Amino acid sequence: MSGGSSPRSRRSSFNSLSRDLELPSEQGCLSVIVLGASGDLAKKKTFPALFHLFAQGFIQSGEVHIFGYARSNLSDDGLRERIRGYLKGASEEHLSDFLQHIKYVSGSYDSGEGFEKLNKEISEYEKSNKSESPRRLFYLALPPSVYPSVCKMIRTYCMNPSGWTRVIVEKPFGKDLDSAEELSAQLGELFDENQLYRIDHYLGKELVQNLLVLRFANRLFLPLWNRDNIDNIQVFCLVAMEKPVSLKPEHIRDEKVKVLQSVNPIKHDEVVLGQYEGYKDDPTVPDDSNTPTFASVVLRVHNERWEGVPFILKAGKALSSRKAEVRVQFKDVPGDIFKCKRQGRNEFVIRLQPSEAMYMKLTVKKPGLEMATEQSELDLSYGMRYQNVKIPEAYERLILDTIRGDQQHFVRRDELKAAWQIFTPLLRDIDEGKVKSIPYQPGSRGPKEADELSERVGYMQTHGYIWIPPTLA
Repeated sequence: MSGGSSPRSRRSSFNSLSRDLELPSEQGCLSVIVLGASGDLAKKKTFPALFHLFAQGFIQSGEVHIFGYARSNLSDDGLRERIRGYLKGASEEHLSDFLQHIKYVSGSYDSGEGFEKLNKEISEYEKSNKSESPRRLFYLALPPSVYPSVCKMIRTYCMNPSGWTRVIVEKPFGKDLDSAEELSAQLGELFDENQLYRIDHYLGKELVQNLLVLRFANRLFLPLWNRDNIDNIQVFCLVAMEKPVSLKPEHIRDEKVKVLQSVNPIKHDEVVLGQYEGYKDDPTVPDDSNTPTFASVVLRVHNERWEGVPFILKAGKALSSRKAEVRVQFKDVPGDIFKCKRQGRNEFVIRLQPSEAMYMKLTVKKPGLEMATEQSELDLSYGMRYQNVKIPEAYERLILDTIRGDQQHFVRRDELKAAWQIFTPLLRDIDEGKVKSIPYQPGSRGPKEADELSERVGYMQTHGYIWIPPTLA
């Protein structure tokens, strides 16, 4: 597994970062407890992420022990064999060493007996390690419906008596404002906000994390990033937020909350919902189902920077391509002497997945004797530029952030509330049948009405230009 630096240099880098962000220095043995250890999320995401951190030296032998907890009747070796096939990218020596750090405890999620046994195993490990300040990280790879009961068991039986205890919870954080607030209140009664880490794996993606650097470390973008130059944007919070006063997690999250609170109510005529044809063929789906499998929504931000700029959020299933990207489209050039408006506008595109890249679409002179223009790009494709660098998976980064106590890439309670306040009225209207899903063909771009909405609010689609990820060949 390539990483480009030694464990010692990575630790040195973290110590420097901790000082910059005023994070506490991390010392003492670490217990990682994966609740729901026998499930798909744990074996496909959580354990592989822990393995990659272990193989790269971010968590080390002698300092960490991993406890799997679930209802399934498994032995230590049974859990190890269940996850072995998902642990890839390092030597057999690293794999064997990692697996020996895993222990399994079987128990119920709503009774104290299993959690008492779990706490006993953790405590015995901590005593054998002779650590003065042990650390406990609980990862809830479980459905949200059991979060309150599981967290109550952790609070009652498994709290760390001398070091920190942190809890990672997975999406979804409720299904609307009321359910989200109820869940937040239940967890808030048991843990302080600095102990809770609401994980959204998109916030751990490499290029999402690059957004702050791109916006606030490059003079090029500072005068351009506003309503005077940008016509429309496709994605939201990190693109729209104001510059934080520092890189401290709370300062960054404060700015995200402010921009969410500046969003106007969503208008029905700026929403397109779709449902792909064949969705109702599933016998478990009612014949009259209005459940969307596609949505395009325009958000409007009421502040000085973004007044009048539409933020177009689009997502769907069974579409023509599987990708996630941020697309910032700039306004037309005034006084277009080259008559190149028909070729398309300048765009700054951040491709999150697949083929991670950032590229700027520009109009350039076409090579040759004629004065003809065409669209091309300035391209930073990570696969080409960083050939020998391993791009970390989102779960690796977010688990490491939790160990370090860095909450900037996690969802704070007031941010969660502000986000649900934007969308809950629309969700209720959908449930009441006030907004209908439009049928669309699988393998298409979605309902044609979505493209018409984007065009109506100002987005100009480029025709005749397709970005092709560069290859070594």
